[in-house]
Amino acid sequence: MFYFSILLLAAGVVLVVLRRRSVVEFRFAMLTGVLVGAVGLLLGLSTFVYVVEPYQVGVPTSLGSVGSTWQPGLHLKTPLTEVTTFSTRPSDLNLTGNDTVEVRSSEGGVLYVDLTVKWSIDPQHALALYKLSGSSDGVQQRLVYPDTREIVRNVFAKHTSVEGYASQREVINSEMEQIITGRLAPRGIIVNGVNLRNVKPSDVLQKAIDQKIQQDQATEQAAAAVLTAKAEAEKRRIEAESQAQANTVIANSLTDRILMSQCIDAFKAAAEKNPVYASPCGSGAGGSAPLIVDGTKR
Repeated sequence: MFYFSILLLAAGVVLVVLRRRSVVEFRFAMLTGVLVGAVGLLLGLSTFVYVVEPYQVGVPTSLGSVGSTWQPGLHLKTPLTEVTTFSTRPSDLNLTGNDTVEVRSSEGGVLYVDLTVKWSIDPQHALALYKLSGSSDGVQQRLVYPDTREIVRNVFAKHTSVEGYASQREVINSEMEQIITGRLAPRGIIVNGVNLRNVKPSDVLQKAIDQKIQQDQATEQAAAAVLTAKAEAEKRRIEAESQAQANTVIANSLTDRILMSQCIDAFKAAAEKNPVYASPCGSGAGGSAPLIVDGTKR
């Protein structure tokens, strides 16, 4: 831009000082030269200022020398100074489609992981990030992208296929976010969140997982049946013991006198309702024999 402005300014000067034969040609050349020169002068002056937009930081470089970070606002510079800007707004790294991460579980099963990492730049570390990556795109491609893929593989390698596919997804997501944040924070990259969007097993692994789930369900059902059977057996045992104890108490309490008393009570109750009845009193030898009584006769 600076060299182009010099070229326009020089062209304007040439048109102004260039002599023409007619007055009309002279005036046209004069007007054209002034306009071209003014445009060149304005463009030249614009190379001495630079505006850093809101939610951006700038890193100036001049003749191989890197300057201090520029905050949003108007800044003066030399025409040879170039400014690289970094956005401080959150950005999304989407690892899906062609960037889907292929991982292996602790058992060797292959899983395909889709996730999104939300990250942003700490303005205080813009200068260091410029030296590491050169630009905002470089930060994502050289720092966030490779580190995230490495951490995802390492985390899934510590879990089984079933855990990664179903049972421990929330735990794995939290673990990945914690490690990614710890890895990128010292470099001035703020991790705003990690979203584990999808985990898809390979066809071979999917079949193995389905079989494993079926086996686990069958094992759980068998274990539940065993527990139920044990509970029923324990219930019957307790009932039998209770009944045996009750019978023992009854047997110990039924003496001859008690039995005779019960017979007499039964005799009285039968005499009130039945004209002819059999009295169960007596025990054969040594006791009174059973009697058949006609209640109508006295």
